[in-house]
Amino acid sequence: MERKAALLEIAANSLASALAAQEGGASRIELCAALEVGGLTPSYAQIALTRERVRIPIYVLIRPRTGDFVYSDTEFETMQRDIETCASLGCDGIVIGALDENGAVDVDRCRALITAAGGRGVTFHRAFDMSRDPETALEDIIALRCERVLTSGAQADAPAGAALIRKLVEQAAGRISVMPGAGVSSENIAPLRALTGAWEFHASAKRELPSRMRGGNKLSGMTAGETLSDVEQVRALVAALVGD
Repeated sequence: MERKAALLEIAANSLASALAAQEGGASRIELCAALEVGGLTPSYAQIALTRERVRIPIYVLIRPRTGDFVYSDTEFETMQRDIETCASLGCDGIVIGALDENGAVDVDRCRALITAAGGRGVTFHRAFDMSRDPETALEDIIALRCERVLTSGAQADAPAGAALIRKLVEQAAGRISVMPGAGVSSENIAPLRALTGAWEFHASAKRELPSRMRGGNKLSGMTAGETLSDVEQVRALVAALVGD
């Protein structure tokens, strides 16, 4: 089988991060907010501005809250509305994931979310890593016609989960892209590609900036600067991925 060209997706938590990802050579953006809690749906303005100013494909994370991926009726309605917003703003795709109380893919709700996307691309996110049976979950996600599944191989990070990711790539057999994410860096991305056989990879390439505050009342927990994707880290990831 011919080896596919490698592709890097950056989890961008702001317009600034999205622009850095684009400048650094990323192929696609997963736009989100609150990366420190695993990512949440960004605001309307964040989506609109990013779509206006970024040329590469933008997939928006649809996750209304932190915690697990078993959603209430009102949370599910919120997700549908957010997807409609993404569609109206011209986003290329969405990133979703919902499980039932037993840890299986919530096929009915995911299908409704995909329908709301109106034919746009769909990534199934790391809710997959909390499923009770990865092999069965993968078949469900394939049946939903998702383009890809983001996974750490059900471990804390993708290097630790490389063996399962390899099995999932083999199980997928080209029917879906299995995209390693979590803990992906310029140092490990090429070995991960060799170990797993994956061709799409997900990273944040983030850098913590110092606070710009020089005065004022510095309360505990409220003194940190922002965290942004870094152009040079993105470039290093791309170079390591395509240079093998």
